[in-house]
Amino acid sequence: MKRRFVLRKKNSTIQFAIVLLTIGVLSFSSYAQTSNSTRSNTDSTKEVSKKQDLPMPTGPVSVVYMTKKIDRTGLEAIYKALGRKLSGKVAVKLSTGEPGGHNFLSSDLIKDLVESVNGTIVECNTAYPGPRAKTDTHKQVAIEHGFTAIAPVDIMDEDSSIILPFPHGAQIRQDFVGSHFMNYNSFLVLSHFKGHMMGGFGGALKNISIGIASAEGKMWIHSAGVSKTDFAQAFKTNQNAFLESMAEAAGAVMNKLGDNIVYINVMNNLSIDCDCDSHPAPPELGDIGILGSNDPIALDRACVDLLYSADKKQSAALRERIESRNGTLILHHAEALGLGTQMYKLVIIDN
Repeated sequence: MKRRFVLRKKNSTIQFAIVLLTIGVLSFSSYAQTSNSTRSNTDSTKEVSKKQDLPMPTGPVSVVYMTKKIDRTGLEAIYKALGRKLSGKVAVKLSTGEPGGHNFLSSDLIKDLVESVNGTIVECNTAYPGPRAKTDTHKQVAIEHGFTAIAPVDIMDEDSSIILPFPHGAQIRQDFVGSHFMNYNSFLVLSHFKGHMMGGFGGALKNISIGIASAEGKMWIHSAGVSKTDFAQAFKTNQNAFLESMAEAAGAVMNKLGDNIVYINVMNNLSIDCDCDSHPAPPELGDIGILGSNDPIALDRACVDLLYSADKKQSAALRERIESRNGTLILHHAEALGLGTQMYKLVIIDN
């Protein structure tokens, strides 16, 4: 098997959407990402610092596997390459997708992999109003989008939330996740990499933070620990504090699961909008591939880097979405928390 190895540096850098566009109250700092830049994230209330030229850091390097084959065989090959066999009762975390949208991972694409791990597809209800805000209608969405045809579907916060501690958080020190979280021994995290109205981009870290959080947990993250119920707080929270809260919520999940979790990102249908948007903007950039890692920070960083190395005109809107939301702060903060590294080796598994 021919493999290509690439070592990359650290780089700098629902529907809430309808309400967000209506209110228009969020203000984000933008900055240009370069291959040898980083940012100062120590104070989330400060403006983004200017880029600094720094030497290439030393330390552990995570492996990220990639295939350009966006199909069932490619997905299974990435999972096998990770070398971490999930055991016990396996949860498959993905987004069921907002009705009206069409960019979420298709049931046809994931079917073989989900069946091979005997997985249960898991989700949590949304914090915003809509069909996925209540369990009964959320389950109906899962039926309509084809997920119940390939596996059982569990809305993890159907009954209640539980607390996962994260004592070293700068913004939040506990994460509220669906109580059914405890019913599973391991997690296969299948994420559709794309833009996001509030986070800049969505990948593995967002999927295990906002995605695994219960409805009240989602509000807790969006408000940086101010409220579990006040929807308006999502539009009053400092952007960096929100991004740091996502990283810390992801840390709470990671600490609980240990090695019983793997991460796969699918880079197709690369809209600037999330799958939580019922009317996402059409993709301007062509599909890139499927990537996987046992380190979600390295995985998301690799996806961002591939985006930035893609056609500049086609990727312009998605790059602007990430930069205008300071999206890569989640990577820097998660790395600073010791959850993983942005240093990675990209291994292409295609023959």
